[in-house]
Amino acid sequence: MNILISGGSGFLGSAFSKALLDRYKGRDEQVNITWLTRDSSQSHPTGIKMLTYDALGNTDESFDDNFDVIVNLAGAGIADSRWSDERKEALLASRIKPTESLLEFIARSSHKPKLMLSGSAIGWYGTQGNKPLTENSSYETDFAHKLCQEWEQLALKATDYGVPVAIVRTGVVMHPDGGMIARLLMPFNMGVGGQLGGGKQIMSWISREDWVGAAIFIIEKHLAEGTEQQVTPNNALKTSNDMPAVVYNLTAPNPVTNHKFTKVMGAWLRRPTIFTLPSPLLKLMFGEMSTLLIDGQKVLPEALQNAGYEFKQPTLKQALEEQSS
Repeated sequence: MNILISGGSGFLGSAFSKALLDRYKGRDEQVNITWLTRDSSQSHPTGIKMLTYDALGNTDESFDDNFDVIVNLAGAGIADSRWSDERKEALLASRIKPTESLLEFIARSSHKPKLMLSGSAIGWYGTQGNKPLTENSSYETDFAHKLCQEWEQLALKATDYGVPVAIVRTGVVMHPDGGMIARLLMPFNMGVGGQLGGGKQIMSWISREDWVGAAIFIIEKHLAEGTEQQVTPNNALKTSNDMPAVVYNLTAPNPVTNHKFTKVMGAWLRRPTIFTLPSPLLKLMFGEMSTLLIDGQKVLPEALQNAGYEFKQPTLKQALEEQSS
């Protein structure tokens, strides 16, 4: 199995790549992983090939273009800095440009991939409070929705070239090595970690191990059965042709309130959690981006569970304790 990954060196892509190499080590069927990069000198683990965007877009370049699966994860972190107009443009461009490069490659490739698994986020649903949201739920229009929607609609154009698409809408990914948890370790260890706003807002999260496991599950299920077998009335996406496209919420089945998250973090780190950052202060500090902190989303992995995926770390306590051991 040959896999091309954009964003392969990132928080998710690197863990996904390692898990794939470990899973297929010693098997008759081998996995070959290629990271798509802008810098050919970028460090990478043993067993990973590197391919630059320039080489991907050069029709005269000689390389093996027979990829079974394309995994599209490239994109700047939505919560990394305040949402100025310039930042919003950068967030969109960091997703659109790599996806356009992949589509151009697919269009001229003589060996079409069997699947494109493309990233998105639960921000697609917009701010809807504590309303349970599954793959066929509607959305509220805000910046996060518009960002995800434009990225998803572009990725779905792969179906125009005969390539099925699986969109994965990812929740808050939990792992001490990066993401939200890594940014919170210092304040919590200093004893100043605490509840955000009213604390009742729902956090839809997933452990990095389960994100990786779910992504591999979706890919292997498709290669074994075809995307047609995964399409249901609840997870089908509309395309301009007859090629199948599906969406999966990559979230754990047990979302938590911010209050509970704070208490679990404190217990895990054995630190007090007596502080509260009020909503007005968060809005002042982060502007529009504060919606990620004070407005909840209760997004459930209905399609993933119906497909048969079994979570390894379904509770937040497990996710923190088992991934840090």
